[in-house]
Amino acid sequence: MKVASVVGARPNFIKMGPVHKSLSSSGIEHLIVHTGQHYDYEMSDIFFNDFELPKPNIYLGVGSGSSCFQIGEIVKRLEEKLTQRQVDLVLVYGDTNSTLAGAICANKCGIKLGHIEAGLRSYDSTMPEENNRILTDHLSDYLFAPTLNAVNNLKKERIRGKVYCTGDLSVEIIDKTKLISKKSEILDILGLKSRSYLLLTMHRAENTGTKDYFIQLLKTFESLVDNTIVFPIHPRTKKMFKTFGLLDRLLKCSNVKMLLPVGYIDFIALLQNALKVVTDSGGIQKEAYLLKIPCITMRKNTEWVETIKGQWNVLTGVDSKKIVDAVRRPSPNSKYSKSVFGSGRTSQVINELISSIIQ
Repeated sequence: MKVASVVGARPNFIKMGPVHKSLSSSGIEHLIVHTGQHYDYEMSDIFFNDFELPKPNIYLGVGSGSSCFQIGEIVKRLEEKLTQRQVDLVLVYGDTNSTLAGAICANKCGIKLGHIEAGLRSYDSTMPEENNRILTDHLSDYLFAPTLNAVNNLKKERIRGKVYCTGDLSVEIIDKTKLISKKSEILDILGLKSRSYLLLTMHRAENTGTKDYFIQLLKTFESLVDNTIVFPIHPRTKKMFKTFGLLDRLLKCSNVKMLLPVGYIDFIALLQNALKVVTDSGGIQKEAYLLKIPCITMRKNTEWVETIKGQWNVLTGVDSKKIVDAVRRPSPNSKYSKSVFGSGRTSQVINELISSIIQ
């Protein structure tokens, strides 16, 4: 049996880690196809190092560009690689351009397709990620849904593929990483003490394409002058600060510690020691919930509806006043259920399903 995982961005690499180890340990030949969607060290290689993953078997080298360019180039370059290797099953992860491109290519090549983290819905069609995951789900033969809510979403859409509730990979990833991250020196390097700072990330296209949102973010920094804010800045976000002529104003915010993107182990160390996290990332909402760190999400909706209960996650949009109010609000202390994301055996469950699906 030969399985190929098509990955290309930070969240894909993170989810693939335990799946690769589980499949490889059971004798399944697992090929790693790196599309090159994220191609610099901070956004790519560092995650392979953190998860002790081998170098990709196939590197497509697509690089940066518009969504249409990336998806088109991945499909074009991937077709030959998949057919040459006689792959039995393609796995794609989450909702990135690499996810959709891998799904389209597998479908057009007549290769079975499995979607890990299927069934998530924000019901916001303006989000590129929402369209990526809907299209991928409808192309998939096997849908590995992380939660019961995701299963119900797929049932409502009368998906043609087979749906399995596997639990979420983040449970086992976080359980393992939070132990390893205790050895991280990132807090000492930055001169930080546990629960003494806010952690902030912003990278989504819908948030980083509008100058007013950057002004709102700067107003947030300036309103929270008594709070230390740790800001691992995404390359796109930094580029747009420059484009909008706002980088100097950011650099004048003395309470903001701006970093290059950090590895996953260091990031989890920062997250589990933060007072709260402010983000527009889907994955970080879930990681914060699993670590019991209150989350403030700079979006108007979320696909991770389970995190909203008990106000462990609060939706503010990119609105300075709402973000500041949420930061100053007391932390929640009730209605928490880690089990909504599964038992922590997801990679093994997926392995067993794949082994039974493909003989």
